[in-house]
Amino acid sequence: MITIKELKKKLSTRSRLIGLDLGSKRIGIGICDENHKIATPFKTVIKTNLDDFIKQLKEIIEENNIKGIIVGNPVNMDGSFGKSSQSVKDTVINLEKFIDIPFTLWDERLSTVGAFNISSQLDINVSKREKDIDKNAAAFILQGALDYLNN
Repeated sequence: MITIKELKKKLSTRSRLIGLDLGSKRIGIGICDENHKIATPFKTVIKTNLDDFIKQLKEIIEENNIKGIIVGNPVNMDGSFGKSSQSVKDTVINLEKFIDIPFTLWDERLSTVGAFNISSQLDINVSKREKDIDKNAAAFILQGALDYLNN
């Protein structure tokens, strides 16, 4: 795992990043353009087991020229790190054993709320918003990191 500043130094132009919103059952994936400007929802993966998820993630990385992964870190509202944050860190450490591109954590506080609010402004019905919330949250997380990288 590297810091966001270290990731910025490693990024080449014409590459893409993905953002992950790790849940216990569902994993949201967002993807950005090759200029690292705009994050969009990509897909939601139902997590059956780690091996299956790694296989799917490797396919996405290869097919889309992915050069880095931003993972939402569920920091507590007071800024402390709890069990959920430790679980995300442990998952990333496991993923790094199988995937050879940089991972970095990004504070995901309120990402699900933000993604839900944005989709409500787009006049999308509630059932569709709930169905897409994971990939929308992943794009929201990724966009926050992209905005940081571009400033």
